[in-house]
Amino acid sequence: MLAARARAGSLPGERGDGFRVALAVEGGGMRGTISAGMALALDELGLVHAFDAVYGASAGAITGAWLLSRPQGLRGWAEPAYARAFIRRSGLLRGRPVADVRALIEELYQTSFPMDFAAVLASPIEFHPLATDAATGESTDLRPLVGTPAELRLALRASAALPLLAGPPVGLGGRRFYDAGLAESVPYRTALAQGATHVLVLRSRRDPVSVPDGRGPARPARLLARTTLRRESPALRATFLARAARLAADDRRLAEYQSVSPSQPRALPASPSQQRALPATSASGAPAAIFSIRPPASSPEVSRLATDGRLLRAAFESGRAATHTAFTPSAP
Repeated sequence: MLAARARAGSLPGERGDGFRVALAVEGGGMRGTISAGMALALDELGLVHAFDAVYGASAGAITGAWLLSRPQGLRGWAEPAYARAFIRRSGLLRGRPVADVRALIEELYQTSFPMDFAAVLASPIEFHPLATDAATGESTDLRPLVGTPAELRLALRASAALPLLAGPPVGLGGRRFYDAGLAESVPYRTALAQGATHVLVLRSRRDPVSVPDGRGPARPARLLARTTLRRESPALRATFLARAARLAADDRRLAEYQSVSPSQPRALPASPSQQRALPATSASGAPAAIFSIRPPASSPEVSRLATDGRLLRAAFESGRAATHTAFTPSAP
């Protein structure tokens, strides 16, 4: 679909093929350097205008904004100055966030690495930054709350407001929001719910998440829920504690999408557990076509708080190469 649209010179808002093609970008702090490299490769391949919408979670929302404004700005993810402005490991000792999203968006993105926020708002490709509603614990599309550059900056901050590491929730539209990753780390479910028939997913996580059967939330998660989130709603705490299990389920679901053609008929599964394993459909009820690009096994391991320039550059190029490889025709 992407190749056909690119060949035809199809433009968002002017199509007649009846499909809705979305890009979903995973975040993960500085691990988002990988998916940023993947996104730049889409621009290099001339495929960006083949999308109708871009959905981003946390760092993935920031990458989506760069892609729709100044794609070459994505290279900033691999710059040590960028990482130093964003990641400040001594922050906790001074009562400040370790990942200073406010400084990144409100200062760096208007000085050293200027983002064209107006271009994102004017783009014919819809931009959908996601966040987690602090009251309900639900994944929320912030697009309806964004109409000005200042609101866009707040939305990007809200999408990446990870508890403890990135400070308090961000207020927007009279509501409070935390990091999108609490409710929807890989932002494909909202894309499907909003009618996407095709979704390309850019993953920053190299390996699938595995949660042993019967095992509850990990101890650090339980501790954070009892301390940092103790005054938040029970719904938000429940969403946070189920985060790993939800991500593991998304990994399984996306793996099935990857291995089963959407044109193949699917028999109705016999058991509830099999039903849960089936890939979701688009809002129209038809099977969706979803393809994920993941970092190769040889790619460097990047932590959420990585700042090493050589590591980040290697990670960025690894992601960039992964997208080029995915769109390179296989030899006969």
